[in-house]
Order: sequence, then C-alpha cells, then structure tokens
Amino acid sequence: MVRIGFRVPSLRKRVSARTSLRRAVRHRLGLKAPRGWGWITNPRKAAYNRIYSRTTRGCLILLGFWAALAAAGVAFAFVLVG
Repeated sequence: MVRIGFRVPSLRKRVSARTSLRRAVRHRLGLKAPRGWGWITNPRKAAYNRIYSRTTRGCLILLGFWAALAAAGVAFAFVLVG
C-alpha cells in the first residue's frame, strides 16, 4: 500500500524503537555509523528518507508561498480549461 501525503506519526512505533533490544545492544557496544552513512547500513530506508524529504519540503515551501500571498491580500484568479 502506497500512501500519498504527509506522514502520520505513530506513538507505538516511536516508543518501540526507543526501547528495542537491538538499539540497546548497538548503543552499549558503540556500533553506530557516522551521520550520512545510511546508504551503507540500510539503503532501502535511506532511499525512502531522501525521496520523502525532497518531496515534502517542496510542498511545504510552495504552501507557505501561497499562504504569504493570501495574507498580503493578493487576489487569485483560477481559469479552468476543459
């Protein structure tokens, strides 16, 4: 299933990620990769995060642009070509 739109945070997943056995072992042994090494540790997750951040950031900037125009009192005229 592919979801379109904003990510919906899950409290259950957030808590389970912070309290997992795998995370505890990794942090105690110091087996963490430096920032930016996501392509080596988990390439599928790194690809998803890169696409997500690039697509949503553009939507938010565009939304802010339209909101600023509306706040300034600029009238919008939409023409439907059918």
